[in-house]
Order: sequence, then C-alpha cells, then structure tokens
Amino acid sequence: MKPQGILESALYCRDLEAAGAFYANVVGLVRIGYQKDRHVFFRCGEGVLLVFNPEHTGTVATSVNGVIVPLHGSRGPGHVAFRAEMVDMDRWRAHLVAHGVDIEAEISWPGGGRSLYFRDPCGNSIEIATPELWSP
Repeated sequence: MKPQGILESALYCRDLEAAGAFYANVVGLVRIGYQKDRHVFFRCGEGVLLVFNPEHTGTVATSVNGVIVPLHGSRGPGHVAFRAEMVDMDRWRAHLVAHGVDIEAEISWPGGGRSLYFRDPCGNSIEIATPELWSP
C-alpha cells in the first residue's frame, strides 16, 4: 500500500485574516472554508491548503459526527511549495514583487528546476517551484 498523493497540507498562523487575504489575493487560491479564529481553507489544484490557528487547534477539541478531532498545531515557521511551470516563473516573480512580497531567495537547481522563496504574513516559508526540481 502507498498513498496516491497529498490530499491536504497545513500551515499554522495566528492571524487568519492576514493569511486569508494573502493566499486569496497574492497566491490566487480560492477560499473554500473559514471558521473565525480556527481556520481558513483553500483549494489548490487537486489538493487543499489548510491554515490553522495553533492557539485553537492545539488547545480546543472539536468534534465531527461525535468523534473528537485530534489536537494539532505547530510553533515556528512551516513550509509549503506550490507547483508552477518554468515558463511562468518570471511572471510569478513580477507578480509577487508587484504585491510587495520580498523574494527571499531565487534558486536554479543543479539537477533542473527553479524556486522562488518568500514569506507569508505569518512567517511561513513559501516556495513557488517547477516540477523539474524533483525529476528523477
């Protein structure tokens, strides 16, 4: 048995309003769920990006259909990489800069692929990367 892919990825942020605006307006994701002070969720291709407030999900139990969802959370910056095609990387760079996002690093990888690194409003390390980064 092995997984077919990643269904969802999670980042943690205390300021869900800032995170929600960033991922919708700058990254271009569509918001699909929101619970004040707890989470904001976004569709990303076939998967979902979950942004949780660790002050809530790490301390307040939630139940779904009578089953308690395990507490979870993280402290410190997390990381997620969004997939982009090589032909779009210069446009991504210009788009981010136009939105006032500081590019922390831009890497052309020795084995192929290119990455742009920047931070979201919560300090998480965000990457836009081409699939060649992980080509065999």
